[in-house]
Amino acid sequence: QVQLVESGGGLVQAGGSLRLSCAASGSISSIGEMNWYRQAPGKQREVVASITRAGSTNYADSVKGRFTISRDNAKNTVYLQMNSLKPEDTAVYYCNGDVWVGLRLKNYWGQGTQVTVSS
Repeated sequence: QVQLVESGGGLVQAGGSLRLSCAASGSISSIGEMNWYRQAPGKQREVVASITRAGSTNYADSVKGRFTISRDNAKNTVYLQMNSLKPEDTAVYYCNGDVWVGLRLKNYWGQGTQVTVSS
């Protein structure tokens, strides 16, 4: 059973920082392109940041310069460093990505972790 398990969410004041982690576990060979999404109450889920296996990154305009996505392929783990947090960053953050299970590539979602930024 493959799982993506997020951790690191919580409550922080505006201007603060949090670091999210997403660890892939189970019978996996490796992880491919990975993404962080978020969904605020009453809004659609949106992609925040993406990273390829080689390390190329993309960010939503709203987080450029504040968030950094990174990965440790040896640990099958992806991170999201969030700095200068704003109240509008409040959302449930989800890890998503492609995981190699043997010779099969499948897409998985984590269960989500709540990030709340107070003003």
